[in-house]
Amino acid sequence: MSADDRAPRPDHAGRRAGLRNLLVEYGVDALLVTDLVNIRYLTGFTGSNAALLVHSWDGTPVGAEGDRTVICTDGRYLTQVAEQVPDLPAEIARSSAQRLIQLAGEWQMGRIGFESHVVTVEQHRGFGEQVCGLELVPAPGLVEQLRAVKDDYEVDRLRAACAAADAGLATLLERGGLRPGRTERQVARELEWLMFEHGADAISFETIVAAGVNSAVPHHRPTGSVLAAGDFVKLDFGAVVDGYHSDMTRTMVLGEPSQWQREIYELVLDAQRAGREALAPGVRCADVDAASRSVIESAGYGELFVHGLGHGVGLQIHEAPPVGKTATGTLLDGVAVTVEPGVYFPGRGGVRIEDTLVVRAGGPELLTHTSKELTVVD
Repeated sequence: MSADDRAPRPDHAGRRAGLRNLLVEYGVDALLVTDLVNIRYLTGFTGSNAALLVHSWDGTPVGAEGDRTVICTDGRYLTQVAEQVPDLPAEIARSSAQRLIQLAGEWQMGRIGFESHVVTVEQHRGFGEQVCGLELVPAPGLVEQLRAVKDDYEVDRLRAACAAADAGLATLLERGGLRPGRTERQVARELEWLMFEHGADAISFETIVAAGVNSAVPHHRPTGSVLAAGDFVKLDFGAVVDGYHSDMTRTMVLGEPSQWQREIYELVLDAQRAGREALAPGVRCADVDAASRSVIESAGYGELFVHGLGHGVGLQIHEAPPVGKTATGTLLDGVAVTVEPGVYFPGRGGVRIEDTLVVRAGGPELLTHTSKELTVVD
């Protein structure tokens, strides 16, 4: 048996079964899924036009599915939908959502939930033309609720994405790609290419390389600014493998760091450690943020930590749950999140340190393994 045969595989049918249980609890007969990321999660389909109708009950026990759970896409994807979604019947129509609502009406399904958090007013009007006696019920965030907890396949892909990012940065440093005289943009583009060389299918977002005073800008976009000796250089980057994203930030110094740079770096490192250690099933997301933020506030720099501590990560770079001061959720076993405190001195420089981790009962699983000790690049 090869390593590929032993690797976890996505259980799309199992995910749909989990959704059907939620639909029964929510009191709808079916859910019309129009968010393409959610459709990918539930079926494996990666085309640019699709809708999915998930029936809560087909006359069989809850958790089983019959021919009234159906995907619809247009003629461009006739072959692709057959290959990627062999276990569901497929309809072919340009207006995919309207076609599935029409079918739901023909099947007299009754109450149909729809993803009101992603459906536009214009799309909703289009649904109305096809209602056929159905009751359309807003049902936001049901699939996202499932997506927050990663299964074995998803964690395996997150590990691979994080490994590609770790390896890309390691190679950049080995080659001397981070040095005075290069521009932020040159470093960013080389790091992105190296992630591809180490197995990435795509980059998670435009890589942030922020040197000197630019390191004080949390989401600085790389420019032609030239790296110089004495600079903090903040690198925030990630790789995508099979649709799953990694997210990591490391802050380094070009040449011997000054005392203030060492002190701020150690402060952020302490705060990041506190946030990581607070991750556990049953802990409120706001309390994880507080564990990290209190370290920075106690040092007198609370007003310079200007963003939330982290966010969920998976098929999207930012997904549920948010981890911040106003977050209302509670962590569950298997949730993948980032922990990324930062302190930013406008006009001077800043530090952010970020990891991607999976919440576990015995302590979080760290997926980004590049050292967090202060790296001095000579």
